[in-house]
Amino acid sequence: MEPDKPKMEFRVAARRVDAHGSTASCKDAAITLDTDLAGRRDAFNPAELLLAALAACMIKGIERVVPLLKFRLTGVEVRLHGVRQDVPPKMESIRYEIVVDTDEDDRRLALLHDNVRKFGTVFNTVAPGTDLAGTMRRRVDDAVGSIA
Repeated sequence: MEPDKPKMEFRVAARRVDAHGSTASCKDAAITLDTDLAGRRDAFNPAELLLAALAACMIKGIERVVPLLKFRLTGVEVRLHGVRQDVPPKMESIRYEIVVDTDEDDRRLALLHDNVRKFGTVFNTVAPGTDLAGTMRRRVDDAVGSIA
């Protein structure tokens, strides 16, 4: 029997700067948070941070499995669209599109997408409480896609 692997732990600290914003930090990184009731354009609000965390999870998951699958790619882009429900307040639905710069076939692209859905920490945290769905496709040209 294999010994229990230690669980990963994460720590983030956030601090109100003033009525217009806050900062969050971890390790050697810090980000400005939009906690202003009027909103601010130069920072992510909490819902946008959630979407950004989901996108980062997807990209990191791809980075993790690319060497294992010997998957060839030169780039990844994730586009997300979230819809907020008012009562009770929650992220009602999230749609995503993952665009991969690759010449791999459709079967391999589907395998990569399966890995993103199965092994992403943030993905698997968000999915049970949110209508979360999306696609992964190969970049065909420089046309910008749109998700509804």
